[in-house]
Amino acid sequence: MDTILVTGNGPLHGQIPIAGAKNACLTLMPATLLSEDPLTLTNAPRLSDIKTMTTLLQSLGAEVSALQDGQVLAMSSHDLTSHRADYDIVRKMRASNLVLGPLLARLGEAVVSLPGGCAIGARPMDLHIEALEALGAEIDLRDGYLHATTKGGLNGAVHEMRFASVGATENMVMAATLAKGTTVIKNAAREPEIVDLVTCLRKMGAQIAGEGTSTIEIQGVDRLHGATHQVVTDRIELGTYMIAPAIAGGEVECLGGRIDLVSAFAEKLDEAGVSVEETAGGLKVARKNGRIRAVNVRTEVFPGFPTDLQAQMMALMCTAEGVSVLDETIFENRFMHAPELVRMGAQIDVHGGTATVTGVDRLKGAPVMATDLRASVSLILAGLAAEGETRVNRVYHLDRGYEQVVRKFEGVGANIERIKEDG
Repeated sequence: MDTILVTGNGPLHGQIPIAGAKNACLTLMPATLLSEDPLTLTNAPRLSDIKTMTTLLQSLGAEVSALQDGQVLAMSSHDLTSHRADYDIVRKMRASNLVLGPLLARLGEAVVSLPGGCAIGARPMDLHIEALEALGAEIDLRDGYLHATTKGGLNGAVHEMRFASVGATENMVMAATLAKGTTVIKNAAREPEIVDLVTCLRKMGAQIAGEGTSTIEIQGVDRLHGATHQVVTDRIELGTYMIAPAIAGGEVECLGGRIDLVSAFAEKLDEAGVSVEETAGGLKVARKNGRIRAVNVRTEVFPGFPTDLQAQMMALMCTAEGVSVLDETIFENRFMHAPELVRMGAQIDVHGGTATVTGVDRLKGAPVMATDLRASVSLILAGLAAEGETRVNRVYHLDRGYEQVVRKFEGVGANIERIKEDG
């Protein structure tokens, strides 16, 4: 497995281009299953998860071509040959479950393996099942697969989510576009990736209102047509690179960044003593004065502080002045990076879903192991602020969510390299 070596060497300066959103693209790609016409996505991120979704769609009979160095995805589902998403593909990535709603809506049946992904909690499928059953689907779990069918197609319904699940909201929105009548989703997730999905579906002819609020209304149509859509900026990659000058010093401009995508996160950075300034090209980030101040963080669904930026924020708090408390309310098992940061000299005490971080003057480089996608990059960030060399092992997680991570850090002056290893 590959290893990333990071040596702390002072402040960072320059520009980092922010890619299209992984989570948005992985939602937009299954939307091709809803129409016989072509769907083209631009600003697509070049990640292993995108390749996994490509393989999954192709296994269903969709045509997917990566153009312009992978940043354009040309897709067509005019001749689907299967409604079965096999375990061997689905186990690699949680977002694979997003083919369930489109397959049901288009074909009236779907067989989808229970999904995989990072080991950061159970993330059960019950919310997806409840949402699709509200539209009239019949779903059984047999031998690790969800077997879903409809009798005469899906029908609009009023459904209130028990939890504002992003994936369940996305699955229900896509399925409801081709359902008969009107669907109202209450307590819907409000994430920018859902707004981006609705924008794309509307280009395809869907009739949807209320995206970005807790109530989404969908008027079903007979068919959807083709479209071209630009994937929204990745707010998690954006937040990650905003941490870099905060933890290492210096000033970095994140090209393509939008403050509305990371408002709660930016507020916490401001509280910690980090300046975030809007520019013509994106967001410019720098420490205001002196040492970072400790701040408390509680992860919440959007528009609250994102769970996917909790690990990166913890890395920043390791050298902050004072004591910070981080409450993880979205996923269990999401403090697996804490013991690795402790190996670098951090003082972290974890009890259940709460981590208390007492800032130290300086971290020290050490061999550490990445446990999941966001933990991987948090350890790299910590390495930027550490004395000596940090060796981050098992970095294959990174390729699922960050494109050209070494090149982007190198571009602003970081001392970082990726070592290719056999095995």
